[in-house]
Amino acid sequence: MLDPKLIRNNPEAVKKGLKNRKADASLVDRFLAVDEEWRKLTAEVDQLKAKRNEVSDKIGQMKAKKEKSDDVIAEMKSVSARIKELDAELQQVEQRLNDISFGMPNLPHMSVPLGVDARDNLEIRNWGKSTKFSFQPKAHDEIGKDLGILDFAAAAKISGARFVVNRGQGAALERALISFMLDLHTKENGYTEVMTPVLVNPKSMQGTGQLPKFEEDLFKMKDEELYLIPTAEVSVTNLHREEILLVDQLPIKYVCHSLCFRREAGSYGKDVKGIIRQHQFNKVELVKFVEPDKSSDELEKLTFDAERVLQKLELPYRVIELCTGDLGFSAAKTYDLEVWFPSEDKYREISSCSNFESFQARRAAIRYKASATAKTEYLHTLNGSGLAVGRCLAAILENYQQSDGSVVIPKVLRPYMSGCEKISK
Repeated sequence: MLDPKLIRNNPEAVKKGLKNRKADASLVDRFLAVDEEWRKLTAEVDQLKAKRNEVSDKIGQMKAKKEKSDDVIAEMKSVSARIKELDAELQQVEQRLNDISFGMPNLPHMSVPLGVDARDNLEIRNWGKSTKFSFQPKAHDEIGKDLGILDFAAAAKISGARFVVNRGQGAALERALISFMLDLHTKENGYTEVMTPVLVNPKSMQGTGQLPKFEEDLFKMKDEELYLIPTAEVSVTNLHREEILLVDQLPIKYVCHSLCFRREAGSYGKDVKGIIRQHQFNKVELVKFVEPDKSSDELEKLTFDAERVLQKLELPYRVIELCTGDLGFSAAKTYDLEVWFPSEDKYREISSCSNFESFQARRAAIRYKASATAKTEYLHTLNGSGLAVGRCLAAILENYQQSDGSVVIPKVLRPYMSGCEKISK
């Protein structure tokens, strides 16, 4: 949610920011119109409440003097009835104002490059050389099938499309990746591990920006007001919803492994093969709560923390800075990490690291103050995948495949797989 004062005081700047990210700038005018209506109603209600208090005091004085107060009592009843009417009207106006506010995306940070879509994103660095082979490399799904470690047929029988069953060393490799990522982030990168629910209430989804805009991509319980999380960002960020933290507690850095669930409603026909785009998948998520003046530096650190996973796995990757037109709804600035897939001869996204500034904090009412007596302010939140586990497994299968169909296990994962060095038939 944007700062209402920013919209009121700098409407043209807000419109420009929305236009730069290809969002509907007319939301600003709609907000201002309803906001003006809300402020007029609020002022009228406040005046009437003040009058009611005056009349109430007057009635008390008249009764003390044993004076007749029927007319004054009638006046107070009339004022109270009008207040009740206006309160109901005000509630409706507030709901309209909230609907507009919660539907308005974040503004791009001033450092974000201007652009229309993904074609205008910028590569800012890369690591490692793209893997080349003396043979025609296979796609990860073919490798997994040949080795008997990825079973798509069984998953389709059980659940349908966009699911997979990991068997044997395929299951062990996924578990090894999760443990490795959690150990790296907790022991070396300074994050605190948390385990959170995968079912959350609507208020949690609203806090991080999934609701109301992206409901069609969420799995919802039929008879309960609960949703399956599309990312642990939702549950972890909401750990501090409606809380006031002290500055001494910041930065707070959490890492969480969870199953994630996405309907992929807008992805029909995309990545139907393999494990790149699944309805259910494992992900290790990094979430930070920081002081506003430190969030830009913290985004760089968070991005590097995610990069370290790929470096230790010795997987070639690049870092992409998203342009204004490709930013996610809640993000002010985003870096995508893309790992090399030899079978496609291109990079594919494996992590998205974002600074949301105060956008999520306002929606979720997460504040901080410099001391016990200081004024409260909204902090900044950040998050990023550290990493998407299934995509990481797919990248390993492709980059570590051998001509005989086997796959070498990255050295850093071998201790997590009882010393296993290779998966073969």
